[in-house]
Amino acid sequence: MATTVASAALNGVQAVEVEVEVDLLRRLPSVCIVGLPASAVRESAERVRSAIEASGHDFPRKRVVINLAPADLRKEGTALDLPMALGILAADGVIEQRAATSILAAGELALDGRLRPIRGSLSLAIAARDSGRILVIPEDNAPQAAMVPGARVWAARTLSEVIDWLTAASDPREATAPPLGSSTSSQRDGGPDLSDVRGQHLARRALEIAAAGAHHLLLIGPPGCGKSMLAQRLPSILPPLTFEEALQTTQVHCAAGLLTGSSGLAARPFRAPHHTVTVAGLVGSHSLRPGEVALAHHGVLFLDEAAEFRRSAIEVLRQPLEDGEIRITRAIGTVTWPAQLTLVLASNPCPCGHLGSAQPCICSDNSIRSYRRKLSGPILDRIDLHVEMAAIPPGDLLAGEPGEPSETVRSRVIAARKRQVERRQGVPNAQLDARRLRQAVRLDPAALDLLQKAATRHGLSARSTTRIQKVARTIADLAGCSEIRFPHLVEALAFRPLHGIT
Repeated sequence: MATTVASAALNGVQAVEVEVEVDLLRRLPSVCIVGLPASAVRESAERVRSAIEASGHDFPRKRVVINLAPADLRKEGTALDLPMALGILAADGVIEQRAATSILAAGELALDGRLRPIRGSLSLAIAARDSGRILVIPEDNAPQAAMVPGARVWAARTLSEVIDWLTAASDPREATAPPLGSSTSSQRDGGPDLSDVRGQHLARRALEIAAAGAHHLLLIGPPGCGKSMLAQRLPSILPPLTFEEALQTTQVHCAAGLLTGSSGLAARPFRAPHHTVTVAGLVGSHSLRPGEVALAHHGVLFLDEAAEFRRSAIEVLRQPLEDGEIRITRAIGTVTWPAQLTLVLASNPCPCGHLGSAQPCICSDNSIRSYRRKLSGPILDRIDLHVEMAAIPPGDLLAGEPGEPSETVRSRVIAARKRQVERRQGVPNAQLDARRLRQAVRLDPAALDLLQKAATRHGLSARSTTRIQKVARTIADLAGCSEIRFPHLVEALAFRPLHGIT
């Protein structure tokens, strides 16, 4: 008679429940695993055999047939080792079927029966909670899994421990979540501070607006003017993640295998890939692992020297910037990753970098146009804040007063985000959809007249007009105003190129 043990397989950031069905047939001894297993799953037969025998039990001298249902979902990784071992023992009468069906098991088995950590513990905990089962998982993953509200998690060191729990030979060890501490804070003690930046008041203001509303930002200026320095200090003025945001961010990083079980909740991410990154590195590989775009969820994706990136790599950002998620289709399947992020681009004004600076530019007009066309119009249209920076004079750099510290700016950003929460819009201003934008944006008559004139005179697209309103909404939030007034809209228009592409 076949027995069943519940487990789960990762499909993007979600865990899809998998039924591990085991049947013992009176035929020549062998192990047959069916149900679209990847190579790591097929190889588990020998790991499971050794682990069972190392735990003091005999491996059945029969034909062991293991079916992983649903059979049309590709199963990858080593998390199915533990449920397959428990299914075999249940089919052999060592464990009662009723006990085996009360849990959702996942873990990689060592040859001596120890349990090794796996990817996606948060997703597995959510799947176990939603199905009303107890999650049995390796001890290294258990603290992280226990952070899911309402989930019951048993932390196991070895296969023999799990067998003892299911046969009532010993009491299970309930896992507890690690203390939250400051893990959800985006401010790191001793990290880069905005007070390090001298001058660049317009760029600092744009950085504050970007943080307050999660707006995308483009910084253009000569080498050494502070573009990268400013971008690296953006995390220091971002508000702390809410618990739900931190849980979602941790879920993505956990599914990517970037966090250990004792890491706690992830901080707001700051991803800065090199300009040689491939399209797969940005959006996700052939194995459907998350790329840099998904790993920046609820955080910042910084592309330094943006014009040096492959054009194809930049263009794949169109859809995630608009939709807040990225859908990857490969030969082995399709997954959707969340991608609600703040994009920061930094670029030189020309190939030599000195256009508009005190040093002479040696670039031809054609080379300048070709260099700037590497950032296409549709991409630039999705950038809310465009800032042209100039080099800081040596006197200001050496003797100038330090700017406001990050903590001061961060307090204004948090206050602006609090106003957005009080409007019950659910997301920062930059991520508002059309319906919620209509509810959040109220322009006074002078501001409405100015926006209509600007849209008509400069031929603004519908997307540009919408994004200008979102930026103005954030500026009004920073000023503590419930209504968007004329000065707020003037400042929002100043950050938008109105005479063609920058």
